[in-house]
Amino acid sequence: MKVLITGASGMLGADLRTALGEEHELVLADVVGDVTQMDITDTAQVMSVVGACKPDVVVHSAAYTDVDGCERDPDKAYKVNAFGTWNVAAACQKYDAAMVYVSTDFVFDGEKTEPYIEYDLTNPLSHYGASKLAGERHVRELCPRHYITRTAWLYGEHGKNFPYSIMNAAKTRKELKVVADQIGTPTLTVDLAATIKGLIETPMYGAYHVTNGGFCSWYDFAVEILRLAGVTDVEVLPIKGEEWPSPTRRPAYSVLRNYSLELQGRDNLRPWQDALAWFISRVKE
Repeated sequence: MKVLITGASGMLGADLRTALGEEHELVLADVVGDVTQMDITDTAQVMSVVGACKPDVVVHSAAYTDVDGCERDPDKAYKVNAFGTWNVAAACQKYDAAMVYVSTDFVFDGEKTEPYIEYDLTNPLSHYGASKLAGERHVRELCPRHYITRTAWLYGEHGKNFPYSIMNAAKTRKELKVVADQIGTPTLTVDLAATIKGLIETPMYGAYHVTNGGFCSWYDFAVEILRLAGVTDVEVLPIKGEEWPSPTRRPAYSVLRNYSLELQGRDNLRPWQDALAWFISRVKE
């Protein structure tokens, strides 16, 4: 298949390139990097790029993912995450391409006490979550052949993320304060990319939750990062979310259950601890 990847220069985009590149013909698009230049907020440019390459599938990973930035500048959040996705979905509809849309656990309000499944009602608390949910709606309205793929707490080798922040902070500080009352599932981009590869090779269109197994708090995550990195002289202190300086309301519990994958007998993502251990072993030096 010919696969167009938006956001191809980003953290997830880099691992999508590796996961898909061996078996599929790739067209890489982004606003930065040595790739096809495509600004998803430019309708004419999106139509031109998609029309020129006529992909079988578009994997839409481009997004504005700065959660606090979205809260401070909601117009930018909706322009990129909603309108940008609208453009990509419209191009997929026009040129008969299937579409993967990478969405987020922030579409939920965190009021549940058990993992969210794909059939649960959405209720975002933030502009980031609302703008990503608006993107989901555009995909559903325009692209019958879609894979809406919600994930959470993403990290990988090729971009800014929580593990890097914790390890870097531990180089200069002996005490780190980390939120302990927000629960979710750290998810490795390598594993998400591999799952997306499996999805696009099936006709099972629909909504999917894709995270590594299990769950933890940000505090638990930080403690495990430092343990695996061999850092023993830094103390991690648990704090409440309200103590962390942020304009964004975050879901207190946003664990996702990979229910659609379970129903198909295909939920084989490893536990978050194992994925993190693999990641740390790769980047420790």
